[in-house]
Amino acid sequence: MAQDKRMWGGRFTEVTDHQVADFTASVEVDRTMALEDVHGSIAHVVMLGAQGILTEDEARRIVQGLRGIETDIQAGCFRWRNDLEDVHMNIEHALTDRIGPLGGKLHTARSRNDQVATDLRLWLRKAVQEIIHALQAFRTVLVDLAETHLDVIMPGYTHLQVAQPVLLAHHILAYYEMFTRDEARFGESLKRIGVSPLGAGALAGTGFPIDRRKTAALLGFTAVSRNSMDAVASRDFTMEFLSHCAIAMVHLSRLSEELILWSSQEFGFVTLPDSHTTGSSIMPQKKNPDVCELVRGKTGGVCGNLMAQLMMMKGLPLAYNRDMQEDKAGVFEAQRTLLNALQLYASMLPTLQVHADRMREAAGRSYSNATDLADYLARKGTPFREAHEVTGRLVALCLKEGLALESLTLERMQTLSSLIDADIYEHLALAQVVNARTSYGGTARAQVEAQVSRARQALKEQRQPGGG
Repeated sequence: MAQDKRMWGGRFTEVTDHQVADFTASVEVDRTMALEDVHGSIAHVVMLGAQGILTEDEARRIVQGLRGIETDIQAGCFRWRNDLEDVHMNIEHALTDRIGPLGGKLHTARSRNDQVATDLRLWLRKAVQEIIHALQAFRTVLVDLAETHLDVIMPGYTHLQVAQPVLLAHHILAYYEMFTRDEARFGESLKRIGVSPLGAGALAGTGFPIDRRKTAALLGFTAVSRNSMDAVASRDFTMEFLSHCAIAMVHLSRLSEELILWSSQEFGFVTLPDSHTTGSSIMPQKKNPDVCELVRGKTGGVCGNLMAQLMMMKGLPLAYNRDMQEDKAGVFEAQRTLLNALQLYASMLPTLQVHADRMREAAGRSYSNATDLADYLARKGTPFREAHEVTGRLVALCLKEGLALESLTLERMQTLSSLIDADIYEHLALAQVVNARTSYGGTARAQVEAQVSRARQALKEQRQPGGG
């Protein structure tokens, strides 16, 4: 029988079935980490040379060959072969073609298990930094939008029912806070991503006198994994990354839903720019919020990638199992989706048209100032539950007669509470209702201005050298 020509085929007497070869190959996915694989290999070879495991000349020639491969990859002229299974075997095979049998020494004192874990951590470190930069840019856009519309009053909702009037800026800054926490989560994860698994081998380490701290330093890692089995068998860092991506996408999805509602004819609060909407193939009047809808739809895929990773890992015994080959596609897709969504929203929101009159009109409906009448009575000594009852009865009266709460005469209000005086109308005015919420973080203009100021300062500190 023909001998399998694969690099691991020495003990095999049968050729791998072609369907098995296709099924197990991962090069189309993991070639995304090609440059990281080369960089990891260069650091490994430099260390082997420094430790005397390779001669100085051997290390120099191997590094030179790897640099040539790096150039080819960057130029897009590297020839990928599916029959070589993965990114690691493709690069090692290309190296051997370039420098001869010496290329086989590249794999001394390491395994594909610690190699792929290293590649993935290197790629993920860069990916997280790209997301952090995108989040900073998007948070800046949100603060700009809030400051531009500081005087716009809109209805605040609970249960999608009008609750109390708020400033649009206050509403926008709620999302700023969500995305600030998202950025913090990604930033905090860099410490856990930045742990080098290189040198852990297949699972048990190696008998060669390697220097794991040297390779970690060469690759910019801040720590070295303390247990060789954990180094190759754990993917909690990818699950954490996917969790952060899923949470950030959920926040974008919630914002998408609001923009979809607000841009409908029934709401009419905003108009989305033509540049980020599409038309209908049959109805010429349509303007569809497709970017918002696709962000909302793609959120399901990112959350699904997290679930897939969790389910992949939940039943795996230590150490490495081939199931873990499936760890990368979802990570790559989630990063790409989140990054695209953040960039799209950062370009869309500055050109959003806000219809302040329509928002203010909607805020004045549905008795959104009722709580202020109850608060007014409570400040005059009425127990809040009694004040709530009185206000509810007045609202019921207004509903029956089709009146606004502030349209009731003072005499009719006083039939339910003698504590109501003529100054009640000042308290029921829309702007006063908003500005009455002076508690820290509230929707009063002064509080919202303070929120904007704090956000500006935080963003400024991040942009300074050494900032987060």
